[in-house]
Parts: sequence; C-alpha cells; structure tokens
Amino acid sequence: MKITEILKSSRPVFSFEFFPPKTEKGMTRLFETIGEFKRLKPGYVSVTYGAGGGTRSRTIEIVKRARREIGLETMAHLTCVGHSKQEIKDILDELENSGIENVIALRGDPPKGETCFTPHSDGFRYASELTAFIRDSYSFCIAVAGYPEGHIESPDKETDWNHLRQKVIAGANLIITQLFFDNRDFFAFERRMREKGVTIPIIPGIMPITNYNQIVRFTQTCGAKIPERLTRDLEAVRKNPKAVRQYGIEHATWQCKELIAHGAPGIHFYTLNKSNATKEIVENLRG
Repeated sequence: MKITEILKSSRPVFSFEFFPPKTEKGMTRLFETIGEFKRLKPGYVSVTYGAGGGTRSRTIEIVKRARREIGLETMAHLTCVGHSKQEIKDILDELENSGIENVIALRGDPPKGETCFTPHSDGFRYASELTAFIRDSYSFCIAVAGYPEGHIESPDKETDWNHLRQKVIAGANLIITQLFFDNRDFFAFERRMREKGVTIPIIPGIMPITNYNQIVRFTQTCGAKIPERLTRDLEAVRKNPKAVRQYGIEHATWQCKELIAHGAPGIHFYTLNKSNATKEIVENLRG
C-alpha cells in the first residue's frame, strides 16, 4: 500500500527508519529488531541507502524481505550518488517488480572522505531531477526530505525551502523531515511551506536522544541544533547514561504529543536499529 493511502486510513501513523548493517550477523539482528517493531503496528518502515555502495544491495534486500517475510509496508531510500540514470532505472525496476510501492528520492551525501557531492556523468544532480524521473516513468509513492532548520549546505532557509518546493512540483507525494529538537522550528517550516503553496503531507522526523555524545555528532553532521535548555539539561546528566536516555525519551514523547496535537499526520522515528527507546515513546503516546 502507498504511504499516501496509509495516511488516509489512520492517524497518526508511526513509521520507523533502519539502516543496512555491514555483516550477516548484523542483518540477523536487524530482522529480529524489525520483528520487535512489528508489534508496534507501524504504518511502514524505511531503509536508508549507503553512499559508498557497500550496503546498497542490502537496502533492496531488506525492504523486500521486510515486506515478504514480516508483512510490513516498506519504503526504500534511493540517492543520486554514484549512479547513472540506467542504474537508477534498474533499481526502480527491481523494486517495482518486487511489489515495493514507496521510495524516498534523495540527492544523497558525498561518500566518506569526500567533502562535496559530485554527480555521475550520466546521472542526476538534484533530488528534484530524480523525483521527476521517477514520477514520469513509475507509479511509486514518492517521499522527499525536508529540513526545518535548512539544509547544512544551503546559504539560508528560504533557499533550501524553495528547493524543496521544486521537489514537490517535480512530483513528490509527501515530505519527511530531518530530525529536530525544537518543535517551533517544525511549525515555522510547515507554515512557510504552506505559504509557498505546498499542500502534500509533511511528516516530522524524530530521533530519541539516548547517547549524549552521539547526538552531538549527529547534529554537527546534519546541521540540526540542540536548544539551549536541552543542552543545559543534558550537560547536567551526561555522565549518567540511564538519566540521558530517560530524559531523551521524555523529551521525544513531549515533542510527539505536541506535534500530533498540532495536526501532524504521523511521526517518522529514526531508530538507529534499536527498538527500546522508540518502543517506550510509542507506548507513551498510545497509552
């Protein structure tokens, strides 16, 4: 089922993102984790796409198996990095032939060790070009990424949000946002996109804080900020992992409650392939 149809059938829709492990042992553990998440009755799950090529085939394997063996609707990430148009077409053909109905079209990050994105000589330069190609040739439900605080490479928010509008014009069906920790950033982003004429669903992306140093690294990489109050509270308990984790669960629960009350059609959780924190948050929201 397409995500747009899932969003029509029930609200709010909870979805979970995973990344492909590099080893067979990691794959075994991942499918155990996905099985645990199935008990939370997600609307769909998504699987990221490796920039270096090593895990790309695993992305396709995971979305196919999660749908076939576990019975979950899935969304495959697809990036422009290192791919010709024909290679992109071959991947889309395989997904379509496997019954996958949802993809998220991304430009993608540069491979490890590279500082800037370099398109394939016969590939796509932007996510908007990839989106238009998919829309013209296939019937997938297409998600695209949105950045409430602006993309780290963009000179300002308005420039980035205009690029997002172009992805919508190219044929996107929904927007899933980058992680953020201050709901005011999401509300301002959503309001501005509506002013720009964007009417498709915008789904907030939430990453529960379970490790202080880890979340600091993530925010430095993606350009999201940790609000001053949150930083102060986390600094006070940073040497107590259990306290950090509990604080992160409580903050994410509060974020989700406010976002849902505001009208968010669902929440997309960045799980880091772990179930416990996200499970507690979903149970808090449903309880």
